[in-house]
Amino acid sequence: MRNFCLLLTLILISLKAVAQQAFDVFEASIADLQAAMAAGQISSEQLVEQYIARIEAYDKNGPALNSIVRVNPEALSLARALDSERAVSGPRSELHGIPILVKDNYNTVGLPTSGGSVALAGFYPNANATQIDKLIAAGAIVLAKTNLHEYAYGITTVGSLFGQTLNPYDIRRVPGGSSGGTGAAVAASFGSVGLGSDTCGSIRIPSSFNNLVGLRPTKGLSSIYGVMPLSHSQDVAGPLARSAADLAIVLDVVSGFDSRDQATEIVRTRLPLNFVTNLNNVNLAQLRVGKLTEFFENTSGAVSSNIDEALEWYESQGVEIVEIEIPDLEESIAASRLITQEFRNDLNAYLAEFGSEVISNLQDVISNSLYHQAVDGALQRSAEFESDSEDYQQRQKARLLFKEQVLNIMETEGLDAIVYPTVSQLPVQVGDAQIGSHCSLSANTGLPALSMPVGFSGNDLPIGLELLGKEFADAELLAIANAYEKANSPRQAPSTTPALENGVAPQAQITPLSFNQAGILFEAVLEFDQLKNIVGYSLVVDPESEAELYSVTFAIAEDEGDPGSIVHNLLSPQSMSASGEYFMSSAFREAYATGRARLRVFAESLPVGGALLQFP
Repeated sequence: MRNFCLLLTLILISLKAVAQQAFDVFEASIADLQAAMAAGQISSEQLVEQYIARIEAYDKNGPALNSIVRVNPEALSLARALDSERAVSGPRSELHGIPILVKDNYNTVGLPTSGGSVALAGFYPNANATQIDKLIAAGAIVLAKTNLHEYAYGITTVGSLFGQTLNPYDIRRVPGGSSGGTGAAVAASFGSVGLGSDTCGSIRIPSSFNNLVGLRPTKGLSSIYGVMPLSHSQDVAGPLARSAADLAIVLDVVSGFDSRDQATEIVRTRLPLNFVTNLNNVNLAQLRVGKLTEFFENTSGAVSSNIDEALEWYESQGVEIVEIEIPDLEESIAASRLITQEFRNDLNAYLAEFGSEVISNLQDVISNSLYHQAVDGALQRSAEFESDSEDYQQRQKARLLFKEQVLNIMETEGLDAIVYPTVSQLPVQVGDAQIGSHCSLSANTGLPALSMPVGFSGNDLPIGLELLGKEFADAELLAIANAYEKANSPRQAPSTTPALENGVAPQAQITPLSFNQAGILFEAVLEFDQLKNIVGYSLVVDPESEAELYSVTFAIAEDEGDPGSIVHNLLSPQSMSASGEYFMSSAFREAYATGRARLRVFAESLPVGGALLQFP
């Protein structure tokens, strides 16, 4: 009997281990994580271990996204404590034991808060950000701090402390910003959800570029206390997520009054917006949405076509969509910007309040050249501006007038929301300036705006649609996005950060090939690297070949009998060798995985259609 009990115990332990191995955090929602922990499939400690393994595989190696500044060394011990608490008294909330990612401009006691700058690499603030305290109280685990555009003062996510973050959908391109580290990391499943900040697009742009949902909340809906400021009048802070449901869970936790942030006074006596409860509480057939024509001008065809398709879907559900204009829109935006005007004084006050000893003000940063060249001009302009000037006062008045103008148009037109591209252009190559952001309509009025994914360009880059609402329409905006998400499933994981296989990233596949037909002889080696999304190749023609070789190409075949469409040239006439890399499209990746990738070989001695060599 004793041996039987021992055997049964070993079997149960083995079954539990198998179940734990079977659960993968890749693309898992908060609800998925909670269900797995409730069922005993996995612990919070093991969630942390899985996310850290993904960070090691894909942020530091493989595509090397460079999105994580530092992993919290206390994350595992925090997770173990929360596991013990769960076993005794159950979970505190839907975030109990859930690892989250935090932009490195949120104060975190015990972890440096750098703002992406070498100037503050060793700065340990003396108090947490309010939103961090709320999340910790709910049982969330700060897993890691994420990279950002230095001081959140740009939209491509580059800085002096940690360099350039890459877009996981195309590592040659930017992830948006300033919360680009959070955007890339959430898209890559380095954590369940992430926190960002938005002064002018810094939540919404990374959401658009990383196939995420991100809300810039009504100004004052949630506290920015303890978030390194860029402009207190325009700053807001909150989550980016892979789904509307995940976003709702975090928004319910972080929203609300905070005596240390005067802007939240507007919610002191208001009932909570209840994002989770209202997630499905929208009747699309009763909505009227204004399509802002100015923001569709000079828009990339890939962006506008995806947004038009999304709007057609909404119309099919009964949403009335009308074209609108906002008179003197660009002038109103220009007149109400405050970032340059507020940054110096806001940063100086923040450093004093939270105990920075080495760097006490913006001038210390500039005098010692402690910043990346990308923010040079912005910092210099902010350092020179006097915030008590008449121009500053006029800009504050212009903000109020702009907000009143937009709300009047929405009231007159009977609009529930205004729609436009989050960014009218695709993510640029690393090193280039990003253009096309429409961040200012929300940022300069304080009205809520949400970016939601609506598809991909022909070269596999995510597209975002932005919805702007009236004050405190935040939950309604999320419900509108959730309806589209449930019906159309726009979320697609980036190919460069797939699920780990037994805890290990997929290895590059090396395929040697030989060709010997019609007097043509050559050897080739192909290296398929999913993590960098490239096929590397080297090809050498045998000098003993009896016929002239014209060309060797990659092709995608539809079926067994199809020679395939040519997508890339490896070797051209009079060449005896070639080497290089082909950056794969999603169509080529799929063809490779399903055996429909081909080499097409053309030569004087071959038929007009050439010869085929299948791989892998």
